[in-house]
Amino acid sequence: MSKLKIKNLHVNVGDKEILKGIDLEIHSGEIHAIMGPNGNGKSTLLSAIMGHPKYSITEGSITLDDQDVLSMSVDERSRAGIFLGMQYPQEIPGVTNSDFLKSALNARLEKPLSVFQFIKKLDKNIEELQMNENLAHRYLNEGFSGGEKKRNEILQMKLLQPQFALLDEIDSGLDVDALRIVAEAINSMRSDDFSCVMVSHYERLFELVQPTHVHVLIQGKIVTTGGYDLIEKIDQEGYDWLKELGVVLEEEQDQQPIILGSCARKVVE
Repeated sequence: MSKLKIKNLHVNVGDKEILKGIDLEIHSGEIHAIMGPNGNGKSTLLSAIMGHPKYSITEGSITLDDQDVLSMSVDERSRAGIFLGMQYPQEIPGVTNSDFLKSALNARLEKPLSVFQFIKKLDKNIEELQMNENLAHRYLNEGFSGGEKKRNEILQMKLLQPQFALLDEIDSGLDVDALRIVAEAINSMRSDDFSCVMVSHYERLFELVQPTHVHVLIQGKIVTTGGYDLIEKIDQEGYDWLKELGVVLEEEQDQQPIILGSCARKVVE
């Protein structure tokens, strides 16, 4: 059994502290949902785990089976079994989707797949996700609709077969049918060797992909944890009831999309 452990994680963007001491353990076989108002650190948490350069880790640790994740580059984190499905997938002109996927997959394998093996695997997953076959031959995400970009992230996940998938609002921009297809793809990967952390504002995704753990993140801290009943309460009542627990709620802040780059290393002041 594998374990991704986050302990007392503090993360800054510039001079502003976004995460203020996150403690979280994710074991293989578990599905974790992270909820909370916009601008409170949900996407920051996933990006910091993956190694976004904009985020400076000022305190705390992230370990994967006792390996120091913060000392790893982004590609090392990927090869170790961590995957990020991005909220804002980026367009990369000049690189076809199929070439990108083949390179990403072979980078994880001791013996690269032959062209025939790769095409067979790619076609199978494209069919399961009910994607347009032409998307494989177009430049990565260029001209893709929002839903196509999100399904393409799930396609990457299915090909790479990570141990720990981090899905950042993977349901945004999806219509009802596309959401069902994406949820079925996530559920098809559920096993004792796969774990997932999903960030979303909407109960519908969590109805389709039932989480084993639910966390509410407010102002950079996990303020409460529970089961699916917690999602239902938030769906019915919002977050105002958290004030009864002494949680202070601020106005939502808009978050700008950020491009994933090289590794965010731990910064020691």
